[in-house]
Amino acid sequence: MDDSVGPRPRREHRSAGPFLRWLLEGHLKKLEGPWLKKPNEHEHPWWQVMCLTGVDYFSTLGYQPGIAALAAGALSPIATLILVLLTLFGALPIYARVSRESPHGEGSIAMLEHLLSWWQGKLFILALLGFVATDFIITITLSAADATAHLVENPFLHDFLHGHEVAVALGLIAALGIVFLKGFKEAIGIAVALVAVYLVLNAVVIGYGLYRVVLHPKVIGDWNRRLFEAHGNPMVMLAISLMVFPKLALGLSGFETGVALMPLVKGGPKDTPESPEGRIRNTRKLLVVAALIMSAYLISSSLVTTLLIPAEEFRPASNGYPAGKANGRALSYLAHGFLGEMFGSIYDLSTILILWFAGASAMAGLLNIVPRYLPRFGMAPEWTRAARPLVLIYTAIAFAVTIIFRASVDAQGGAYATGVLVLMTSASVAVTLSAKRRGSRRVAAGFGAIALVFAYTTVVNVLERPDGVKIASFFITAIVAVSFVSRIWRTLELRVEATELDETAQAFIDDLGSGGIHIIANQPDERDVREYQEKEREAREDFQIPPDHPLLFFEVYVRDPSDFSEVLHVSGSDVGGYRVLRAEATAVPNAIAAFLLHLRDITGRRPNAYFNWGEGDPLLYLLKYLLSGQGDIAPVTHEVLRRAEPDPARRPKIHVGV
Repeated sequence: MDDSVGPRPRREHRSAGPFLRWLLEGHLKKLEGPWLKKPNEHEHPWWQVMCLTGVDYFSTLGYQPGIAALAAGALSPIATLILVLLTLFGALPIYARVSRESPHGEGSIAMLEHLLSWWQGKLFILALLGFVATDFIITITLSAADATAHLVENPFLHDFLHGHEVAVALGLIAALGIVFLKGFKEAIGIAVALVAVYLVLNAVVIGYGLYRVVLHPKVIGDWNRRLFEAHGNPMVMLAISLMVFPKLALGLSGFETGVALMPLVKGGPKDTPESPEGRIRNTRKLLVVAALIMSAYLISSSLVTTLLIPAEEFRPASNGYPAGKANGRALSYLAHGFLGEMFGSIYDLSTILILWFAGASAMAGLLNIVPRYLPRFGMAPEWTRAARPLVLIYTAIAFAVTIIFRASVDAQGGAYATGVLVLMTSASVAVTLSAKRRGSRRVAAGFGAIALVFAYTTVVNVLERPDGVKIASFFITAIVAVSFVSRIWRTLELRVEATELDETAQAFIDDLGSGGIHIIANQPDERDVREYQEKEREAREDFQIPPDHPLLFFEVYVRDPSDFSEVLHVSGSDVGGYRVLRAEATAVPNAIAAFLLHLRDITGRRPNAYFNWGEGDPLLYLLKYLLSGQGDIAPVTHEVLRRAEPDPARRPKIHVGV
């Protein structure tokens, strides 16, 4: 029988409708945005990239002082000081180390992925992705809610928008979704302008507030009296501040984003992809300067808002009573009260724009989650590579969260803090494990201590405000469920990106001549001459292979079955005259099918592969295949080939003996 095959036939595809073509257009690899740039593409000075980070990081000033005053009361400046110390001596060293360990923007989750293998590692990553989704979704909804608060409380818009807060927030989120449906383009120039104007306006407001404090030192005495009347002595104040400062964790956001933006940071002339020392150094500058700027603003804003704004103005809306005028907009309250309605409106506009742009950054981050992790695990359907379906899904989720929390900044603060703190805890654990593996015990002990502080902060925040865990649990459950359904659905795909042969393997194939190609799918035992001699004798007897037809043994070794796709590297080895091809893969049947198809394509002939039936329960074999990449090899290999090559005349032949 002639085993030769002709050229690959052209397949005709039925064209999709215009809506479907539009919906699936613009795969994420084509989407422009800070999280999706390739290394060395469109690099910028570190201070410009810091501004892109700042639309998320610095925009928290819009609501952080109000949340701090509501959570800690008169102790807000002290609790904020503790937060700043944790920022400078905890988060900053952690993410400086993360920037060295993942210089191409992979972040701490990728570090943990490298440190944890097999299914337990994948499950842990999926759980972290649930918290990442919580962080980004709440960034969108919280930013929209705070932008709404600035719009509604503006004296020129109050009468028109009051009572329609949810509708306004939904409108802002919808506008964000429309922008991404059309196509989002990363614009560092816009970010630099927004951050520069916003920081200058905040400096004016806070500076004038400090000036008022100097002119009226009585407010310091009043604050001091309130502290001692409520708490008695400094040690009690410190203890209470330590307990309440986790509620202020919103001010820690921005570090994970800063590392994710590393591919945009311009490095040095001697940088290489393997050792981008200049980029790492400049990213550390970015992190340090951003942390110092934010720390100064956090402490000063907390001080002036606590000293100059009556406590009742921070109250949230409840039991039919309206929220205080400083709720969710403490600095805006001072801007309008001290510097006039016109300046206050300019401040509101700047705050609204930077909060809206922070939502855009979060949406870009969300769109990067699925293609970066889930397809590599086989845990996302193919259509998730397109941006627009994901934009619609994320926008719908943001709608639901906004409606559930009634566009309230205070109600969403716990969920946001939970997402931020879990990511920071995972980062501290990642660098601790990395330092330990490198043998740096003292460094590992230091990072371990920071990890314990973040873990404590996370636990306290979760216990006091469980909304974040509830939302994260929803995302985790949804991600795990969809992931495993997708993994089972896609498990019979080819799952090999490319096949590469070393020189010895290529020489074995070149020496096959023009006759039939015979491949023995071998499950290796001793891997000695006696094993191959015995298995060749059995194969020639069982399948009537002529003695003058050469045989090749093909062996697959499973490395990590929880991975999904990879490049198949095939190496050749001569064992006492027997030609053996060996490869590592995530699943044996898929690797054999990919190799057979590659062999067909480079030789122009249909290979013959020989197997023996497995003995055992088919259901157990199926479960073994799903979990370990092995199982009953022959029928699964045939099914993978059938799906990959619909034409039986071109499909490699599978022979199964008893």
